[in-house]
Amino acid sequence: MVSARPRWQAALALGALPLAFLALMLIAPLVRLAAEAGPGASAAMLGAIWTDDYLRWRVLWSLLQAALTCIAALVFGVPIAWVLARFEFPGRAWVLRLLMLPFVVPTLVAALGVLALWGPRGLLGGWLGMDLQDTPWLLLYGNLFFNLCLVVRAATDALGQVSASRVAAARTLGATPWRAFWRVEWPAILPWLASALCLVFLYCFAGFGLALILGGQRYSTVEVEIYTLVAHELKLAEAGALALGMMLLTGAVALLYATIERRLATPARADPIALRRPSGAGQWCAVGAALFALLFFCAAPLLAILARALGAGAAAWSALLDEESLQALWNTTRFTAAALLLATALGVTHALVARRSVWLRAAAFLPFVVSPVTVALGLLLLYPQWSATLLLLVSAYALLAYPFVAKSLGAALDSLPENLLQAARTLGATPWRAFWRVTLPLVQPALRRGMAFAAATALGEFAVTLFLSRPEWATLTTLIYQRLGRPGAANRDGALVLAALLMLLALLAFMLIEGRSRRGAGRDRQRDEPALKGVPHA
Repeated sequence: MVSARPRWQAALALGALPLAFLALMLIAPLVRLAAEAGPGASAAMLGAIWTDDYLRWRVLWSLLQAALTCIAALVFGVPIAWVLARFEFPGRAWVLRLLMLPFVVPTLVAALGVLALWGPRGLLGGWLGMDLQDTPWLLLYGNLFFNLCLVVRAATDALGQVSASRVAAARTLGATPWRAFWRVEWPAILPWLASALCLVFLYCFAGFGLALILGGQRYSTVEVEIYTLVAHELKLAEAGALALGMMLLTGAVALLYATIERRLATPARADPIALRRPSGAGQWCAVGAALFALLFFCAAPLLAILARALGAGAAAWSALLDEESLQALWNTTRFTAAALLLATALGVTHALVARRSVWLRAAAFLPFVVSPVTVALGLLLLYPQWSATLLLLVSAYALLAYPFVAKSLGAALDSLPENLLQAARTLGATPWRAFWRVTLPLVQPALRRGMAFAAATALGEFAVTLFLSRPEWATLTTLIYQRLGRPGAANRDGALVLAALLMLLALLAFMLIEGRSRRGAGRDRQRDEPALKGVPHA
């Protein structure tokens, strides 16, 4: 009998890498930020949240806009997901592949796309004569642009796990399709939806870029208030206290998410419902309505950016070949590659040690509980001597990217039948050989999807780069921001062209890392948790 002590020591050594990384790059900076705030300022600021009308409105609006986005994402997302999960139609594979593309673009570019679509001179806003600025609708639309895809992806994956025999039994007993959905399919997908909606709430509540640009003075959120206290008023103590209060709420939601995720850790069913070709005008209309909703909410801002970029003229596109743009492209590529390698190592080790611990699962979610602005500020305060080094910059990129790998791989590991590993061990395989020959080939699709989103996160990272990089380390995101801040139509057109380039780079990253999907492979893959901005099927 193999002693339990070596296994315990191996698990401890394996888990030391991601946990130590979290401690040095996230926990310690937050402690330093809290120390900067001080207990007196913290108590005063936390009390002012409910006594000051201005702060109370910021908190209540932050909660309200996150809740409204969750409701809207649920109402629109479930019907779209049902169509994608049940019907086979031309272009379906590309719809699934491109579904999460809104997460690729930086938030400032996404906000630019929303304004290009619905602003006073936008493609639709100007045509319809609508001025939505200084209203909450721009922010809510921007939230749906980012988060509707997450709910659709989660519901599509969940519907793919519904037992075909149970649905067939319900129909045999006389249930209508609508009744079979409510009595069989809806209870099966409800935990998945609850998990995804926890993420939607967190992304909206803790969001920064969209709220900064689309919220305006009246409808900005708590994160924007924290940034204002730091960047414009230099009130680090008050900002740290307010950030601490908000982290308590987001931490509770993250723990709820991790608990739901753990309960979803069951092997995938062997009898998924087969895809069928739509028949009749009603089913084809349902497909058309689902595609139109995705086009309206998820693709329209990106298409608006592309339309404006294509109309910018040859001069704007020729600027891609200037020294500044080429240097930014090189910096983006090398920073992303280095961060992806580190994020993959951290994500794999974290997923392996967190399989049976809800607390370790929640720990993987910590980088997304804290906003990048808060992370960058904490790193600056704790490591001032390292603030302009590649080591700290790449490590910060990896901190924000590795949870995608950890959550995607962890969900795939949960879905593996235990008898496969037990059979390998019975035949004499060591734990390492069993992992390499049995586990890794089975979870490889999930690992590649997690890596694809980690790469997209590094490609589009903006806040950390703005805080921690040198001028000569400008990336595409910071260069876009710089050109948007310069006067003149030429700089605006150049920013739009760079935004289009960044989207194409992210799409290329997906294709290279995920690889070409095999026909029908999506039905045979292990369950993939929607995990942190969603991880799509290839």
